[in-house]
Amino acid sequence: MTDRPSELTSLERTALYKSLGNPLRRRILDYLGRHGEANSTVLAKELGESSGTTSYHLRKLAEQRLIEEIPEKSGGRERWWRSLPFSHTTPDPATMTAEEYTAAEHLALLKIDVDTELFRRAHQEYRGPDGWAQVQRHGAWMTKDELLAFMREYHALLDRHGHSRESAPEGARPVNMRFYAVPEPVGEWNSEPTGP
Repeated sequence: MTDRPSELTSLERTALYKSLGNPLRRRILDYLGRHGEANSTVLAKELGESSGTTSYHLRKLAEQRLIEEIPEKSGGRERWWRSLPFSHTTPDPATMTAEEYTAAEHLALLKIDVDTELFRRAHQEYRGPDGWAQVQRHGAWMTKDELLAFMREYHALLDRHGHSRESAPEGARPVNMRFYAVPEPVGEWNSEPTGP
């Protein structure tokens, strides 16, 4: 399995955001995430595309180390693929080039659409505190250092309680989680300061 470098250049991030913003590549990644593996023929049938088109996009996703070939299943012209673990934190927009920012903004708008649909589903599928769908809202006063420490612990919790597709126990399902932390605007609220 190929490891993704921890630090990507602006050019590499721009290519990544453009790739993740491509609708067909997103559908390919989604399919591999749900089904574990596929070849270009399977994807062509499932996604309504030609196998030449899916093959091209699979190679591009592999170049960015978002997927990898499964050597033990591949032979001749038939190549099977699986997704790779992926984690990326977008840098401060102020440090981005104009092209990188445009690509990241386009991807963010696509993600908002997906996240909005997940938000609706979470409410529609909520069956109480013991159900699969969970909806929580909280607020607290924090310093920036405390917020960043909370984020580190949040990531550690995900690592401790989550599984890869291959190591998931029986009965496990893929679960979509989103986390947002947004401070109130700087100013006053009920005569109390709301910012640094």
